[in-house]
Amino acid sequence: MTDKYQEKIAASKVITDDAAVAAAVKDILDKHLAENMNEEVYKFLFNTIDLTTLKTTDSPRSVADFTERVNAFDAEYPMLKNVASICVYPNFAQVVRAVLEVDAVDVCCVSGAFPTAQSFLETKIAETALAVEGGADEIDIVFNVGNYLDGDYEGVCDEISEQKTACRDARMKVILETGALKTAENIRNASILSLYSGADFLKTSTGKEYPGASLEACYVMCQCIKEYAKEHGTMVGFKAAGGVSTTEDAVKYYTVVKEVLGQEWLDNRYFRLGASRLANNLLGSILGKEIKFF
Repeated sequence: MTDKYQEKIAASKVITDDAAVAAAVKDILDKHLAENMNEEVYKFLFNTIDLTTLKTTDSPRSVADFTERVNAFDAEYPMLKNVASICVYPNFAQVVRAVLEVDAVDVCCVSGAFPTAQSFLETKIAETALAVEGGADEIDIVFNVGNYLDGDYEGVCDEISEQKTACRDARMKVILETGALKTAENIRNASILSLYSGADFLKTSTGKEYPGASLEACYVMCQCIKEYAKEHGTMVGFKAAGGVSTTEDAVKYYTVVKEVLGQEWLDNRYFRLGASRLANNLLGSILGKEIKFF
């Protein structure tokens, strides 16, 4: 007997042939990458960055100092829009909220037993709720890849839905960990399950144990977002994270998003890049010299 999860997946027209996906990405980049390698796009991309520190050595003092650099950016580069958010572990939400002085920059926290999703659901819900209580505007949770690979689609979806409830008014990004899912088919299926469970964003990767973002994953995820938007009239965002560090890398993701989803998604409410090194590299491309601001 086919359940509702299988029905949604079966109804999708998103291509899942890995070779066809790779060919589609190559075609997009061959035709459109060069036209997007310009200062206007670099400035836009800088404003999509979730500036991230997720280190074992993070501390209240180091996170406060990290946040102060974002505050200082407005004064030192008034001609540029700031990053989109500061992304930290959930126990630092209050630190960022207390120190951050830039209204246009959000507080983002990873949650849900990041980066593996391996914990009790009650723990994940509590972690998310505490992060939101501490001031998080956005929550990045981890898709339960293990349960998905076991075929427990209902469990995967219930877990996402319950964490969505714990987010309250905060936006929820679901990290698919595409490097662990590996195939276009798995990435398509995980995208669909996440979309129908309340995701406000689909995010590629944690950047930890498995390979990070790939343009092929981006293409499949954006096709799923497009299909969902057409059916439901709801725009869901896309975030690439994990290894996106150079200006050219960032422009490649921009190009795929632009060509698949269209101009409407070229706004930091719907397009993000999770990064630490990328900010300085984009600044260097904008200003024409090496920059080590962050």
